[in-house]
Amino acid sequence: MASLAYCVLLLVTVLSFSPDSCFCAAHQSKPEHKAALFVFGDSLFDSGNNQYLNSSSGMGPATTKLPYGETYFKHATGRVSDGRIVPDFIAQFAKLPMPPPYLQPGAHHFTDGVNFASAGAGVLPGTFPGAIDFPTQLSYFKAMEKSLRQRLGDKETKKLLGRAVYLFSIGGNDYFSFASKNPKALQIYKRQYVAMVLRNLTNVLKEIYNLGGRKIAFQNVGPLGCVPATKAMNPALGSKCSEEPLTLARLHNRALFIAFKKLEKSLPGFKFSIFDYYNALGDRINNPSKYGFKDGKAACCGSGAYRGSNCGGGRNGTAYELCSNPSEYVWFDGAHTTESVNHQLAELIWNGPQNITGPYTVKKLFELA
Repeated sequence: MASLAYCVLLLVTVLSFSPDSCFCAAHQSKPEHKAALFVFGDSLFDSGNNQYLNSSSGMGPATTKLPYGETYFKHATGRVSDGRIVPDFIAQFAKLPMPPPYLQPGAHHFTDGVNFASAGAGVLPGTFPGAIDFPTQLSYFKAMEKSLRQRLGDKETKKLLGRAVYLFSIGGNDYFSFASKNPKALQIYKRQYVAMVLRNLTNVLKEIYNLGGRKIAFQNVGPLGCVPATKAMNPALGSKCSEEPLTLARLHNRALFIAFKKLEKSLPGFKFSIFDYYNALGDRINNPSKYGFKDGKAACCGSGAYRGSNCGGGRNGTAYELCSNPSEYVWFDGAHTTESVNHQLAELIWNGPQNITGPYTVKKLFELA
């Protein structure tokens, strides 16, 4: 069960050239209006909030040391990758600075955005105690909005929040938690659980809308049953993926689109983008060479089957292996992708085809007045 808890904690949740290379011309055009980027979610989008949590929370210590961060930052930043994560690239495409962690000490101006995401976070408060769950991230956003009103005034704050883009990756940990506790759940209970997650998720979005948020970009839930940590805990799977987490992810993703269409109809000015993370990542797992990778199954960093756990030594200083070139791998650790994959995924979120990102791309959301 310890390894399972580690997996849930970590998942809270490349192009043919280097991510450090110049971006294509599509990224060079500055949006017509300057818009902030506010980020919410789990470990896939956490830029370092968990390193500022009380150590008794048990969250985040493994990612505060190398090899995390080695590729780009040359030191650990609290990001669960070898380098930059998706929101970092989205900010770069939008000509914004990387959104800093909300809990980072020091003065915050918030006018370019900020990152509220937390490794281990779920939509539901009890998914992984110690993480900054979705309702708490909302409370931080409300505190930020109050600070902005005091500093900028009501009119400018309303304009800033209305123009901003809100980027989310949340839900995977809720389904990991459910699948681990209810491995043989009936379909009716899975659907009820998905409905509960979506109800709580949309309630948060409505509150953001009521505070002025209009442009919502969501990454759907990925192929949870195919992450190295999940497969490592189930040797009987062989090279296959675990079906229960995959079923929950598919149920969620179908319901997410329906819920967003309802919000679009009921909330004037509500615009949204959903990125099909499930299939985009799944194709890279199953066909890595198609995207410039050598390995889509095992992690670059970790120990045991598929190097599915203990990257960086985990919590107990366990010996681990580290590949020589993370850019050849889809996975950096047992549940999180490499910077090279994050760059590719961010490209799709920014301006991908309609069958992957829609009805709006994030580039289009930034361009909207």
